Amino acid sequence: MAVVSNPYHSRIRVTYQTGTNEQGKPVMKQKAFANVKATSLDQDVFDVANSLASLINFPVITIERFDQEELVNV
Repeated sequence: MAVVSNPYHSRIRVTYQTGTNEQGKPVMKQKAFANVKATSLDQDVFDVANSLASLINFPVITIERFDQEELVNV
């Protein structure tokens, strides 16, 4: 029997820099967004994450996508 994966859940996390501490090291914050359509294209997710990040008014360091899939025995 073959096993197939079915995407069912995605979320994104945006990491941004809010400033520096007393030692001059960057201070990072993160914001997560759930309920991303699992079948969304990476470019679309990236574009939406950048649009949302522009509301934060801090430089974006990383945009990460986390996908979960269900494994089904067919």
